[in-house]
Amino acid sequence: MATPESANKYFQLQEFQLKKEFADERSMLASLVQTSDDAIVAKTLDGIVLTWNVGAERIYGYTPEEMIGTPVVKLIPHGRENELPRVIAKIVRGEKTEHYDTQRIRKDGTIIDVSHTVSPIKDKNGKVVAISSVARDVTAQKEASQQSAQYARSLIEASLDPLVTISADGKITDVNEATIKVTGISREVLIGSDFSNYFTEPEKAREGYKQVFAKGFVADYPLTIRHLDGKLTDVLYNASVYKDIRGNVLGVFAAARDVTAQKQASQYARSLIEASLDPLVTISSDGKITDVNEATIQVTGTSREELIGSDFSTYFTEPARARDGYQQVFAKGFVADYPLTIRHKEGKLTDVLYNASIYKDVLGNVLGVFAAARDVSAQKQASQYARSLIEASLDPLVTINPEGKITDVNEATAKVTGRPREELVGSDFSNYFAEPEKAREGYQQVFAKGSVSDYPLTIRHRDGRQTDVLYNASVYKDVRGKVLGVFAAARDVTAQKRAEREVGEQRTRELARLAELERFQKLTVGRELKMIELKKEIEELKRRVGETVT
Repeated sequence: MATPESANKYFQLQEFQLKKEFADERSMLASLVQTSDDAIVAKTLDGIVLTWNVGAERIYGYTPEEMIGTPVVKLIPHGRENELPRVIAKIVRGEKTEHYDTQRIRKDGTIIDVSHTVSPIKDKNGKVVAISSVARDVTAQKEASQQSAQYARSLIEASLDPLVTISADGKITDVNEATIKVTGISREVLIGSDFSNYFTEPEKAREGYKQVFAKGFVADYPLTIRHLDGKLTDVLYNASVYKDIRGNVLGVFAAARDVTAQKQASQYARSLIEASLDPLVTISSDGKITDVNEATIQVTGTSREELIGSDFSTYFTEPARARDGYQQVFAKGFVADYPLTIRHKEGKLTDVLYNASIYKDVLGNVLGVFAAARDVSAQKQASQYARSLIEASLDPLVTINPEGKITDVNEATAKVTGRPREELVGSDFSNYFAEPEKAREGYQQVFAKGSVSDYPLTIRHRDGRQTDVLYNASVYKDVRGKVLGVFAAARDVTAQKRAEREVGEQRTRELARLAELERFQKLTVGRELKMIELKKEIEELKRRVGETVT
């Protein structure tokens, strides 16, 4: 059990320990004060310096011996003499004093900028008996800040974009020259006036800067500035809050980009788009329609409001094919002459060829697909009509590309060769003739000269049967005049050639008979002449015999 004596020793020990800790703490605090870079000064209520640390000596240039016991007013520049008494009076009254920025005079007469914090020194009864101040030299910082501000100001004034700062209550606190020009109003009138006054839609302008205070920023906020003379300028505002070093929001900084020319160009482009008779549409990466022209509305029978945001593929007879089409554009960058059939809401079908490509923003990011559809319903009907005429022809008809490959045939060609269309298309034209080289030379002449007439060839049927033909061929071109291939029509002249051969054979026989008759005639005539000569000779002999007898 503890005795009174042992308890007393215990309390004495505790008191000694507390005094030691207090002394150590005071020693530590004194060390901190002496080694601080800040000027830490204690002074009486009438401004007499009581303590002066190394930081004060470094900042002000005075030694402790020069300052302790002297009025601190020697550090205060002319015109600021009442500053310290007011601060001391507030502290004595128990009022809280925040730090403040002021100026002081160094020993060498240089005026420096300092940031001051003042606090009371109280006795054991809580009475304020002195004050302490902590001062930091912020001259370099302030100069740097001023230089930075001047640099920032230069940048602001150099900007061709209207720049403005706005307070929390929507008042303009600063503007640049570009803002003055775009409004036609002087800086003096602008500063302090309501930001929203200078727009065609004041409420929208007011809503804009409120959004910045609420969210911290806005991007590409569209407004139209009205000049004093009535001229309008379309702009996009980008704005954000700006803060002090403690993070307190001071206001809004807003920059306006003039998009008048861009908007006019957009309106011009829109006019061109709407003037197009072709259905035009823009599609997002997920296949949603983002814009259409009137022609698209007409061909689908669906309103713009309903079209925008809907799935592009829903308006075609083959949705999967339509979907595959725009996906090809995103993958390859474009598609050309992509065939689809648009279905009107009333059921009417329109055959189209789509040409589409991706479009990008100024940074090269792909935004979507722009697609134009050419109505080829009439063209397709004409093609079907032409196809009917081609198939109705009894003459073999064929188209050949520049490489000599067959690109299309009619039924007559399939019959004369004994081969199906599927086998013929894509194969070499010259393969189906008795003289392949002559066939090859024929279509090459067409590409070289533009046409050939009555070019003789013999088509070989797969069963060996041969058909004599005369080819008439010419090149065919696209709408731009580019040669696509050769169109060739073959006239079957087998019967004609057979008849010609028969006529030739008959003529040969007749000529032979004539020659034979001529030989016989010559033989007969010779005999008659011989008889006449014999008769004459007999007569002559008789005459001579008679004369001899006489």
